Amino acid sequence: MTELLPLRSSFATGSRVELEVRGDRAPGELTVWHLGDLVARRDYDGAELIDLGELPAGGYGIELAQGTTLTRTAVEVGDGSRMRYGFVVDYAPDRDVSGVADLARRLHLTDIQFYDWAYRHAALLGGGEEYRDALDQPVALSTVRRLVAALRAVGTRSLGYAAVYAAGPAEWADWEHRALLTASGAPYSLGDFLFIVDPAADDWLANFGGDLSAALEQIGFDGFHLDQYGYPKRAVRPDGVVVDVAESFVTLLAALRDRLPDARLVFNNVNDFPTWRTARSPQDAVYIEPWAPTLTLGGLAEVVTRARSVADGKPVVMAAYQHVYDSAPARESDLATAFTMAALHSHGATQLLAGEADRILVDPYYVRTHVVEPSTADLLRRWYDFLVEHDELLLDPSIVDVTASVAGPYNDDCDVTYPSTAVTEAPAPGAVWRRITESAGRTVLHLINLVGQDDTVWDAPRQQPGDTGVGTLRIRRLGEAVPRVRVGDPDAGGRLVDIAVTLDGDYATAQLPPVGVWQLVLVEPRGKDLT
Repeated sequence: MTELLPLRSSFATGSRVELEVRGDRAPGELTVWHLGDLVARRDYDGAELIDLGELPAGGYGIELAQGTTLTRTAVEVGDGSRMRYGFVVDYAPDRDVSGVADLARRLHLTDIQFYDWAYRHAALLGGGEEYRDALDQPVALSTVRRLVAALRAVGTRSLGYAAVYAAGPAEWADWEHRALLTASGAPYSLGDFLFIVDPAADDWLANFGGDLSAALEQIGFDGFHLDQYGYPKRAVRPDGVVVDVAESFVTLLAALRDRLPDARLVFNNVNDFPTWRTARSPQDAVYIEPWAPTLTLGGLAEVVTRARSVADGKPVVMAAYQHVYDSAPARESDLATAFTMAALHSHGATQLLAGEADRILVDPYYVRTHVVEPSTADLLRRWYDFLVEHDELLLDPSIVDVTASVAGPYNDDCDVTYPSTAVTEAPAPGAVWRRITESAGRTVLHLINLVGQDDTVWDAPRQQPGDTGVGTLRIRRLGEAVPRVRVGDPDAGGRLVDIAVTLDGDYATAQLPPVGVWQLVLVEPRGKDLT
């Protein structure tokens, strides 16, 4: 087998794009593609490293043909503003860190969350060089530093986990005067393990900010993942002050940005609380951890849409944990993950899911990870490649949803139909869920196949999608131009391919292949030469 592995998770504009070839290095032909257009073609002579030189900003698919074998990867060239998030949880002394760096390269992960690296939640660096964390996991700071260095070498940022308002029993006496209290006067807590304080209290902010600043200096993190638990929304302190926790979070984020001007900061909006207040805060992404009642694919899409509307162009990341792997076979669970990614990617968000060297998240306590089977590893590689290769059609902040403006008989501008399968605006069992977006003069149709599904729950076993039949795309023409239509599917080759277009008066039509899980259709109304 052959593997193409980019040397970096993302390449800065103006840098040389380099790939490592692992496994079979038989001679062949290498091609570089951008949105289905051939950018470069060259012979491959069996070298271990391939230097593609400089490429303009954008996402690219790379293919290596060796006889009848085709190997693919993708690369991103840009300014580093995207966020494809992963995680690490093992800081045991002398552990091998190379697999973590390899996964970051393989899945193009721009950021890695260092979950529970610290000694205690209210004393991040209080344990010396080696200790047991608050839940008795071994931590060697030398390992943490080696992970940071290995990830930095491949272009991936390291974010240290830190809860923004939690103190454990050993530190509680120092902070109970800042407690957030229930109506009965007990402190809000996470079980009997952590107690919650006002995150905007002056003395807490000074201590917390000092811990973060020290961690930047002593560990070398690039920034921090700032966690909360989603409650309380409002509470009273022992001094009688009524705390609006959403406003306290805003105060905290502003104070941390002032203290850590160059750090990457990512705050967890648990169950969308309070995204409407924190999204515009001085941080680097809008990160949301969904729980009930956000149980369906449509619910995920709605949360992402709201987040993008207030994100000021920041990337949106959903921590949608696929618990399904704990209770269902890999085949059914992989399909659940595919549908989740289809919903998120088609709406302009990414998913925190993969990490370590071979794990995915199935639990909010990240140490309880799931070791992936080969089918899951292959799925993630295909879909993350597709995400990177088509980045500008999926994640660009300028993308807008135009479904209600162009589809349907009243608009009659752009739509798709199937012989015996319904097309719906919202996800519905038995139908093709259709969404249409526009950006930079291009139209994109997202088609998600829910034929054969009994419901639209995202974290539940899924059945193999049913046959949608061939779709008919109908487009209103722009002048005399012949529209160009391309189709891509992460499970069917990955790369966009041209589809024949037939003219019919003021309209053009194209026959689309049946939908697998997710099909992306790119329409350029003016044809190949966009002007």
